[in-house]
Amino acid sequence: MPSTSEATRPASSSELFPVPLTLEGCSVLHQVMRFRWAEWRKLAAADRRTILGEAVPVLEGLEKQQSALYSVLGHKGDLLLIHFRRSFEDLKQVELDLARTTLSDYMEVTRSYLSVVELGLYDSSLKLFQSLRDRGFTPHSPEWNREIEELLSRQREAMQPRLWPDIPASRYVCFYPMDRRRGEEKNWYTLPIEERQRQMEEHGQVGRRYAGKVRQIITGSIGFDDWEWGVDLFADDPIIFKKLIYEMRFDEVSAVYALFGSFLVGVRCPASALPELLEGRLPSEG
Repeated sequence: MPSTSEATRPASSSELFPVPLTLEGCSVLHQVMRFRWAEWRKLAAADRRTILGEAVPVLEGLEKQQSALYSVLGHKGDLLLIHFRRSFEDLKQVELDLARTTLSDYMEVTRSYLSVVELGLYDSSLKLFQSLRDRGFTPHSPEWNREIEELLSRQREAMQPRLWPDIPASRYVCFYPMDRRRGEEKNWYTLPIEERQRQMEEHGQVGRRYAGKVRQIITGSIGFDDWEWGVDLFADDPIIFKKLIYEMRFDEVSAVYALFGSFLVGVRCPASALPELLEGRLPSEG
């Protein structure tokens, strides 16, 4: 028979439901393209103008629906297209619209990333799970599900601008995918939810210090792509990317549990300026 102290001891963190709640919004597709410069240069100037005369209005139409074109620095690609849409069906239509243009014959998609805007609710989840446990609710019971849905509904309404953002008009973008470590020695997913919440709160404090200098949009890709999350950073000064990511490296959640994929940096190019870009001139800012 347990002692009195054992009988009155609070439930351990391992008894809390371990999966934090999330909110999902925009469907997002990143397309990295290699441009076939050698074939493009073989075309007569009149043919290039005709092809661009067809493609630019299509790209301008996509921009109005929340797409953005970037010129990529380095060897990983030539062009980056980012698309924010309401659904995966809308993203597929974007792919089909682009494929129908003659310009697509000169663009080879070498990498893509599919995800949805995701807001993690660690703090709200922890408070709610503790309350549900104290009231004796069993996970996934009707009472449990009702409380969960009420919280999600309130948060979904409050977070509309963050769930359905516009692509920032910043001059530069930095995109990278990432995972949380699941190895033999360090496994993020076996930590108690309280510990994960603590580390994420510390991590978020760093990002908040860069408010106004950089816009960060996190997308979830578990079940959709090869990594667990995608991160887009938008800023007018690319050095901010280095400073922010470097400082975050010292957070426990990044230093111990984060794995990062390849980084990609691009300069914004309005669709109307694509002819200028393909003539070898980077469009001026603004």
